[in-house]
Amino acid sequence: MEVEAVQFERQYRTPYSEGYLLTDNDNTVGRLELHYAQTVVYCTLIVEEEMEEDDLLDLIQKADDELVTSAQVPREDFVVTVYQGKDLGVYSDDYFAEDDEEEDQT
Repeated sequence: MEVEAVQFERQYRTPYSEGYLLTDNDNTVGRLELHYAQTVVYCTLIVEEEMEEDDLLDLIQKADDELVTSAQVPREDFVVTVYQGKDLGVYSDDYFAEDDEEEDQT
């Protein structure tokens, strides 16, 4: 993953949080969620491939510069928890409703 090429595509926004897909040339490479508390911004960062620590720190800095700072919320600290994994799917009520319909038909 080329950190400079990573783009943040917002998926949702609430009064106290935001969620983003991380993309690199239209490929999803991770997810990032921001949660705004009184004076601390908490972040959960999930990357889909192994990264060197320097690149990971660059990605965190990029998120801070492009997302957190621009949110203009009071901030004394930015706490980031990082996970490495792969996307196994997105499940919603629609998915479960379709699954229930298929079961009813059998």
